[in-house]
Amino acid sequence: MRGLLLLALLGLGVVTQTHQSAAQSPYDYPWCALRGDRSGAQSCYYTSFGQCMANLRGIGGSCIRNPYQTHGPRERGPYRY
Repeated sequence: MRGLLLLALLGLGVVTQTHQSAAQSPYDYPWCALRGDRSGAQSCYYTSFGQCMANLRGIGGSCIRNPYQTHGPRERGPYRY
């Protein structure tokens, strides 16, 4: 019985210590890879130009700035009516 109680407390401690992380979207990354083949596939999950180019090495393509990147929430001023 004591073992079960300790196990339950340990499980509760682990659950309460986990943090909910924000889901990453392609809009959060500054670089996109454009495949060199005819598919026109675009992947925007790169934090640097070098990382993007390293991924395309051997398969061809190019890297561009993410045209859809968001820069966080915009600050809103006071409403004007």
